[in-house]
Amino acid sequence: MSKPYFLWDYNLDDEEVKKILRQGDEYEKRWLVARILEHAHFRDVFNYLTLEDISGIFSKLRLRPVTQRYWQRALNAWGYDV
Repeated sequence: MSKPYFLWDYNLDDEEVKKILRQGDEYEKRWLVARILEHAHFRDVFNYLTLEDISGIFSKLRLRPVTQRYWQRALNAWGYDV
């Protein structure tokens, strides 16, 4: 399995990332969603997350202000009230 480029400093492959997103505890999911939103290319975000995944946890994420504003505007434009 390949290691996602946005996790350059962790030893997790694609399957492990997807498993954490499906079955991980709240802390793991928040960390990983934030990591994806901060460091993955926009076109790759949706290989791991849906808009519902993002909007459902968005208020609990610790993001850089610029990233938070970017995703908040995008989610609002797509009809998600975050």
